[in-house]
Amino acid sequence: MATAGKVIKCRAAVIWEAGQMPSLEEVEVAPPRTHEIRVKIVATGICRTDDHVRAGVFPDIDYPVIVGHEAAGIVESVGPEVTCVKPGDKVIPLCVPQCGECASCLNPKTNCCLKGHVCQSQNLMPDKTSRFTCKGKQVYHFLWTSTFSEYTVIPEASIAKIDNAAPLEKVCLFGCGFSTGYGAAINSAKVEPGSTCAVFGLGGVGLSVVMGCKTAGASRIIGVDINKDKFAKAKELGATDCISPNDFDKPIDKVLLEMTGLGVDYTFEVIGRIDTEVAALASSRLGSGTCVLVGAPPSGSALTFDPKLVLTGRKLIGSFLGGWKLKEALPKLVSDYMNKKCNPDALISHTLPFEKIAEGFELLHAGKSIRCVLLF
Repeated sequence: MATAGKVIKCRAAVIWEAGQMPSLEEVEVAPPRTHEIRVKIVATGICRTDDHVRAGVFPDIDYPVIVGHEAAGIVESVGPEVTCVKPGDKVIPLCVPQCGECASCLNPKTNCCLKGHVCQSQNLMPDKTSRFTCKGKQVYHFLWTSTFSEYTVIPEASIAKIDNAAPLEKVCLFGCGFSTGYGAAINSAKVEPGSTCAVFGLGGVGLSVVMGCKTAGASRIIGVDINKDKFAKAKELGATDCISPNDFDKPIDKVLLEMTGLGVDYTFEVIGRIDTEVAALASSRLGSGTCVLVGAPPSGSALTFDPKLVLTGRKLIGSFLGGWKLKEALPKLVSDYMNKKCNPDALISHTLPFEKIAEGFELLHAGKSIRCVLLF
């Protein structure tokens, strides 16, 4: 392409300081270096994690920063030694890399690549420099994706090539929300046919858990949320019951025990609150239930519960991005979508031009959106 090897000026949303809303700016995006790819982002979702960065929830983020991590785009150019994609390919950035070389990538039991943010900072590219500048200042990366920019630069470990016929404005949700929830049910919990499930939190990820439980053949799927406006969509996607803790004068785990007898076979906490994590564990079936933690609580949180809950045989497990090794899994997930085996489209409640990103965050804050997709 004519832009290959050159600095590109484009639109981006920059968060200058923690607590500030993203500001629309013109940024300069440098060409990709060795093992890097520059991508033209076509569509990007607004995830709650992006809003956490805006609010300053994560202490290890550097500002100014360009966030965004749930997206799809087209390769504009590649740096030296890149072999996995070429210009013109459709791709999805990976918010958890898969380097293929570290101990975790070589272990079939985990997807927690040691080059990802759990183990090291991703505020700069692997060579510890940034590809973004704005108004003469360096702008930091986020998760090596930074998809709230019309062009972004991504390491080879953090990108997956997908079917060139895939609609990017739909499959962008595979980059985070849908894969996280769907995989929590399919991969992490391994929900069995005929089982009972309860999903705490019916946002985009929680609804993806509901879809995963339904695909796995669960006979009863109970949605739990204080926002009753979410119940209709949850039932449309497979929930058999929906309840609000505000409607009861007893703890929600007691309610679920009464509804199911000994408790629920599989419970999923998709909010990131300590109190609902304990409630989800207490709601799981005595002796054999599995509680899956999907939501990320604030940094420094501590989980406290009666050890008898697990001594009797309950399992408490975590699910990291749905358990997928994304570089391998995403092409197949997108293929399944193209063959109508899964349907993340149902999660897209709003589609807006990128210039209206502030409106997208307002919809998120008001609880009116499931997923808002921004189009460049």
